Amino acid sequence: MKRSVRLKSFELVAQDINDVDVELLHALSISVRWPHRPKDWDLLRRAGHGIVAVDGIGRVFGSAMWFPQGDDFATIGLVITTPRTQAQGGGRWLMDQIFEQCGDRNLSLNATHAAYPLYVSLGFTSEAIVYMRQGEAPQTLPAMPPLDGGLSDLPSDRLSEIAALDARAFGTDRAKVLALLAEDASIVTLSRGGEIVGYSMSREFGRGFVVGPTVARNDQDAVHLTAVHLKRLAGRFTRVDTRERDGVFAEFLQQSGLGIAETVTTMSKGRRFLNRADNGWVYGLAGHALS
Repeated sequence: MKRSVRLKSFELVAQDINDVDVELLHALSISVRWPHRPKDWDLLRRAGHGIVAVDGIGRVFGSAMWFPQGDDFATIGLVITTPRTQAQGGGRWLMDQIFEQCGDRNLSLNATHAAYPLYVSLGFTSEAIVYMRQGEAPQTLPAMPPLDGGLSDLPSDRLSEIAALDARAFGTDRAKVLALLAEDASIVTLSRGGEIVGYSMSREFGRGFVVGPTVARNDQDAVHLTAVHLKRLAGRFTRVDTRERDGVFAEFLQQSGLGIAETVTTMSKGRRFLNRADNGWVYGLAGHALS
Protein backbone atom coordinates (compact mmCIF):
# COMPACT_ATOMS: atom_id res chain seq x y z
CA MET A 1 0.00 0.00 0.00
CA LYS A 2 1.33 3.43 -0.95
CA ARG A 3 2.06 5.23 2.33
CA SER A 4 2.48 8.65 0.72
CA VAL A 5 0.57 10.75 -1.80
CA ARG A 6 1.20 13.99 -3.67
CA LEU A 7 -1.72 16.43 -3.80
CA LYS A 8 -0.68 19.39 -5.94
CA SER A 9 2.13 20.99 -3.93
CA PHE A 10 1.68 18.77 -0.86
CA GLU A 11 3.61 15.55 -0.28
CA LEU A 12 1.68 13.73 2.44
CA VAL A 13 2.51 10.60 4.39
CA ALA A 14 0.33 8.36 6.55
CA GLN A 15 1.01 8.49 10.28
CA ASP A 16 -0.67 6.68 13.17
CA ILE A 17 -3.35 8.90 14.65
CA ASN A 18 -2.10 8.23 18.19
CA ASP A 19 1.25 9.83 17.34
CA VAL A 20 -0.30 13.23 16.56
CA ASP A 21 -0.99 16.02 19.05
CA VAL A 22 -4.72 16.10 19.79
CA GLU A 23 -4.78 19.87 19.27
CA LEU A 24 -3.84 19.30 15.62
CA LEU A 25 -6.76 16.88 15.28
CA HIS A 26 -9.03 19.45 16.89
CA ALA A 27 -7.87 22.08 14.40
CA LEU A 28 -8.57 19.62 11.57
CA SER A 29 -12.18 19.08 12.65
CA ILE A 30 -12.65 22.83 13.13
CA SER A 31 -11.47 23.38 9.54
CA VAL A 32 -14.52 21.45 8.27
CA ARG A 33 -16.86 22.80 10.98
CA TRP A 34 -17.23 19.55 12.86
CA PRO A 35 -17.96 19.94 16.59
CA HIS A 36 -15.43 17.49 18.04
CA ARG A 37 -13.51 18.77 21.07
CA PRO A 38 -10.02 17.51 21.98
CA LYS A 39 -11.73 15.34 24.62
CA ASP A 40 -13.95 13.79 21.93
CA TRP A 41 -10.92 13.01 19.79
CA ASP A 42 -9.20 11.37 22.76
CA LEU A 43 -12.18 9.09 23.39
CA LEU A 44 -12.40 8.11 19.73
CA ARG A 45 -8.69 7.32 19.62
CA ARG A 46 -9.18 5.00 22.59
CA ALA A 47 -12.14 3.35 20.84
CA GLY A 48 -10.50 2.68 17.49
CA HIS A 49 -7.58 2.98 15.12
CA GLY A 50 -6.70 5.51 12.47
CA ILE A 51 -4.26 7.47 10.41
CA VAL A 52 -3.58 11.08 9.62
CA ALA A 53 -2.08 12.61 6.49
CA VAL A 54 0.83 14.88 7.43
CA ASP A 55 3.34 16.88 5.43
CA GLY A 56 7.07 17.15 5.95
CA ILE A 57 6.78 19.68 8.78
CA GLY A 58 4.03 17.87 10.68
CA ARG A 59 0.97 19.74 9.47
CA VAL A 60 -2.18 17.60 9.41
CA PHE A 61 -4.18 17.57 6.16
CA GLY A 62 -6.53 14.65 6.72
CA SER A 63 -7.67 11.82 8.96
CA ALA A 64 -9.58 8.54 8.87
CA MET A 65 -10.52 6.13 11.64
CA TRP A 66 -12.07 2.69 12.03
CA PHE A 67 -13.67 1.13 15.08
CA PRO A 68 -13.76 -2.65 15.60
CA GLN A 69 -17.23 -3.80 16.64
CA GLY A 70 -16.96 -7.52 17.29
CA ASP A 71 -14.64 -9.77 15.32
CA ASP A 72 -15.85 -9.29 11.75
CA PHE A 73 -17.35 -5.78 11.63
CA ALA A 74 -16.15 -2.20 11.94
CA THR A 75 -17.53 1.29 11.57
CA ILE A 76 -15.58 4.01 9.80
CA GLY A 77 -15.55 7.68 10.72
CA LEU A 78 -13.62 10.92 11.10
CA VAL A 79 -12.70 10.78 7.40
CA ILE A 80 -11.63 14.39 6.95
CA THR A 81 -9.63 16.23 4.32
CA THR A 82 -8.81 19.90 4.77
CA PRO A 83 -10.49 22.39 2.43
CA ARG A 84 -7.11 23.00 0.73
CA THR A 85 -6.81 19.36 -0.34
CA GLN A 86 -10.41 18.33 -0.95
CA ALA A 87 -11.35 16.88 -4.36
CA GLN A 88 -7.70 16.00 -5.02
CA GLY A 89 -7.83 12.28 -4.26
CA GLY A 90 -6.87 12.52 -0.59
CA GLY A 91 -10.10 10.95 0.65
CA ARG A 92 -9.70 7.91 -1.58
CA TRP A 93 -6.07 7.52 -0.49
CA LEU A 94 -7.09 7.68 3.19
CA MET A 95 -9.81 5.09 2.62
CA ASP A 96 -7.33 2.78 0.90
CA GLN A 97 -5.22 2.86 4.06
CA ILE A 98 -8.28 2.06 6.19
CA PHE A 99 -9.33 -0.83 3.92
CA GLU A 100 -5.88 -2.34 4.30
CA GLN A 101 -6.08 -2.14 8.10
CA CYS A 102 -9.64 -3.50 8.29
CA GLY A 103 -8.86 -6.57 6.22
CA ASP A 104 -11.96 -8.61 5.35
CA ARG A 105 -14.26 -7.04 7.95
CA ASN A 106 -17.76 -5.94 6.96
CA LEU A 107 -17.94 -2.15 7.13
CA SER A 108 -20.42 0.64 7.74
CA LEU A 109 -20.18 4.43 7.80
CA ASN A 110 -22.34 7.53 7.78
CA ALA A 111 -21.59 9.57 4.68
CA THR A 112 -21.88 13.33 4.40
CA HIS A 113 -23.38 14.72 1.20
CA ALA A 114 -19.93 15.77 -0.02
CA ALA A 115 -18.35 12.35 0.59
CA TYR A 116 -21.28 10.24 -0.64
CA PRO A 117 -20.05 9.91 -4.28
CA LEU A 118 -16.64 8.73 -3.07
CA TYR A 119 -18.15 5.96 -0.95
CA VAL A 120 -20.41 4.84 -3.78
CA SER A 121 -17.33 4.54 -5.99
CA LEU A 122 -15.64 2.45 -3.27
CA GLY A 123 -18.48 -0.09 -3.26
CA PHE A 124 -20.60 1.11 -0.34
CA THR A 125 -24.37 0.68 -0.54
CA SER A 126 -26.93 3.10 0.93
CA GLU A 127 -29.18 1.76 3.69
CA ALA A 128 -30.83 4.66 5.54
CA ILE A 129 -30.78 8.39 6.26
CA VAL A 130 -29.62 9.69 9.65
CA TYR A 131 -31.30 12.86 10.87
CA MET A 132 -29.10 14.96 13.13
CA ARG A 133 -31.52 16.75 15.44
CA GLN A 134 -30.26 19.42 17.79
CA GLY A 135 -31.23 22.44 19.85
CA GLU A 136 -31.71 23.48 23.45
CA ALA A 137 -33.49 20.84 25.52
CA PRO A 138 -36.88 22.30 26.49
CA GLN A 139 -37.75 23.53 29.96
CA THR A 140 -41.08 21.71 29.62
CA LEU A 141 -41.40 18.49 27.65
CA PRO A 142 -44.27 17.94 25.21
CA ALA A 143 -47.04 15.43 25.91
CA MET A 144 -45.82 11.84 25.90
CA PRO A 145 -47.48 8.44 25.50
CA PRO A 146 -48.15 6.41 28.66
CA LEU A 147 -45.05 4.84 30.22
CA ASP A 148 -45.14 1.04 30.02
CA GLY A 149 -42.67 -0.13 32.64
CA GLY A 150 -40.22 1.52 35.00
CA LEU A 151 -37.20 3.76 34.37
CA SER A 152 -34.08 3.55 36.51
CA ASP A 153 -30.46 4.68 36.42
CA LEU A 154 -27.84 2.06 35.64
CA PRO A 155 -24.34 2.34 37.16
CA SER A 156 -21.53 2.01 34.63
CA ASP A 157 -20.22 -1.11 36.39
CA ARG A 158 -23.43 -2.97 35.46
CA LEU A 159 -23.16 -2.64 31.68
CA SER A 160 -23.33 -6.42 31.34
CA GLU A 161 -27.06 -6.11 32.05
CA ILE A 162 -27.65 -4.35 28.71
CA ALA A 163 -24.95 -6.06 26.61
CA ALA A 164 -27.18 -8.69 25.01
CA LEU A 165 -29.98 -6.21 24.36
CA ASP A 166 -27.57 -3.83 22.63
CA ALA A 167 -25.93 -6.58 20.57
CA ARG A 168 -29.32 -7.72 19.23
CA ALA A 169 -30.30 -4.20 18.23
CA PHE A 170 -26.93 -3.10 16.86
CA GLY A 171 -26.18 -6.39 15.15
CA THR A 172 -22.90 -7.25 16.85
CA ASP A 173 -21.12 -7.01 20.18
CA ARG A 174 -19.80 -3.50 20.85
CA ALA A 175 -19.11 -3.92 24.57
CA LYS A 176 -15.75 -2.09 24.39
CA VAL A 177 -17.33 0.99 22.84
CA LEU A 178 -20.17 1.02 25.36
CA ALA A 179 -17.70 0.75 28.23
CA LEU A 180 -15.77 3.78 26.98
CA LEU A 181 -18.93 5.82 26.47
CA ALA A 182 -20.21 4.86 29.91
CA GLU A 183 -17.19 6.32 31.67
CA ASP A 184 -18.72 9.81 31.47
CA ALA A 185 -22.33 9.00 30.63
CA SER A 186 -25.66 8.94 32.39
CA ILE A 187 -27.36 5.59 31.69
CA VAL A 188 -31.07 4.86 32.07
CA THR A 189 -32.87 1.55 31.57
CA LEU A 190 -36.52 0.69 30.95
CA SER A 191 -37.79 -2.53 32.52
CA ARG A 192 -41.02 -4.50 32.12
CA GLY A 193 -41.89 -7.66 33.98
CA GLY A 194 -38.44 -7.79 35.53
CA GLU A 195 -36.68 -7.60 32.13
CA ILE A 196 -34.66 -4.69 30.74
CA VAL A 197 -36.26 -3.88 27.38
CA GLY A 198 -34.44 -0.65 26.54
CA TYR A 199 -31.71 1.72 27.59
CA SER A 200 -30.25 5.11 26.75
CA MET A 201 -27.09 7.10 27.43
CA SER A 202 -26.36 10.80 27.59
CA ARG A 203 -22.88 12.35 27.61
CA GLU A 204 -21.03 15.54 26.82
CA PHE A 205 -20.03 15.93 23.19
CA GLY A 206 -19.19 18.83 20.91
CA ARG A 207 -21.22 21.95 21.67
CA GLY A 208 -23.20 20.32 24.46
CA PHE A 209 -24.62 16.85 25.01
CA VAL A 210 -25.62 13.89 22.87
CA VAL A 211 -28.41 11.48 23.82
CA GLY A 212 -27.43 8.09 22.47
CA PRO A 213 -27.09 5.27 22.04
CA THR A 214 -30.77 4.63 22.69
CA VAL A 215 -32.11 1.11 22.19
CA ALA A 216 -35.84 0.44 22.47
CA ARG A 217 -38.54 -1.91 21.22
CA ASN A 218 -40.90 0.78 19.96
CA ASP A 219 -41.35 4.52 19.52
CA GLN A 220 -43.13 4.95 22.83
CA ASP A 221 -40.31 3.35 24.80
CA ALA A 222 -37.75 5.42 22.88
CA VAL A 223 -39.62 8.61 23.75
CA HIS A 224 -39.42 7.93 27.48
CA LEU A 225 -35.80 6.79 27.35
CA THR A 226 -34.90 10.04 25.60
CA ALA A 227 -37.20 12.29 27.64
CA VAL A 228 -35.56 11.36 30.93
CA HIS A 229 -32.28 12.83 29.65
CA LEU A 230 -33.87 15.89 28.04
CA LYS A 231 -35.52 16.72 31.35
CA ARG A 232 -32.14 16.69 33.08
CA LEU A 233 -30.56 18.73 30.28
CA ALA A 234 -33.21 21.47 30.17
CA GLY A 235 -31.79 24.62 28.58
CA ARG A 236 -28.60 22.92 27.38
CA PHE A 237 -27.60 22.31 23.78
CA THR A 238 -28.52 18.71 22.96
CA ARG A 239 -28.18 16.47 19.93
CA VAL A 240 -29.96 13.26 18.94
CA ASP A 241 -28.92 11.36 15.81
CA THR A 242 -31.70 9.08 14.62
CA ARG A 243 -32.82 7.15 11.55
CA GLU A 244 -36.47 7.82 12.40
CA ARG A 245 -37.88 10.17 9.77
CA ASP A 246 -41.42 10.33 11.12
CA GLY A 247 -43.65 8.65 13.69
CA VAL A 248 -44.14 9.15 17.41
CA PHE A 249 -40.44 9.35 18.28
CA ALA A 250 -39.50 11.78 15.49
CA GLU A 251 -42.51 13.96 16.32
CA PHE A 252 -41.53 14.03 20.00
CA LEU A 253 -38.03 15.25 19.11
CA GLN A 254 -39.46 17.93 16.84
CA GLN A 255 -41.89 19.14 19.51
CA SER A 256 -39.00 19.19 21.99
CA GLY A 257 -37.24 21.79 19.86
CA LEU A 258 -34.68 19.44 18.32
CA GLY A 259 -34.92 20.34 14.66
CA ILE A 260 -33.08 18.63 11.81
CA ALA A 261 -29.72 20.36 11.34
CA GLU A 262 -28.39 18.06 8.62
CA THR A 263 -28.54 14.51 7.32
CA VAL A 264 -26.01 11.81 6.48
CA THR A 265 -26.44 8.44 4.79
CA THR A 266 -25.77 5.12 6.50
CA MET A 267 -23.87 2.92 4.03
CA SER A 268 -22.38 -0.56 4.20
CA LYS A 269 -19.77 -2.63 2.40
CA GLY A 270 -19.98 -6.40 2.76
CA ARG A 271 -22.99 -7.68 4.66
CA ARG A 272 -25.96 -5.40 5.20
CA PHE A 273 -25.60 -3.47 8.47
CA LEU A 274 -29.12 -2.49 9.53
CA ASN A 275 -31.67 -5.14 10.52
CA ARG A 276 -34.66 -3.84 12.43
CA ALA A 277 -35.96 -6.42 14.91
CA ASP A 278 -39.04 -6.51 17.14
CA ASN A 279 -36.93 -7.03 20.27
CA GLY A 280 -34.77 -3.93 19.82
CA TRP A 281 -33.76 -1.11 17.48
CA VAL A 282 -31.18 1.67 17.76
CA TYR A 283 -33.35 4.77 17.94
CA GLY A 284 -30.50 7.08 18.89
CA LEU A 285 -26.96 6.67 17.59
CA ALA A 286 -23.85 6.83 19.76
CA GLY A 287 -22.40 9.13 17.10
CA HIS A 288 -21.71 9.21 13.39
CA ALA A 289 -18.38 7.43 13.74
CA LEU A 290 -19.52 4.80 16.24
CA SER A 291 -23.08 4.50 14.83
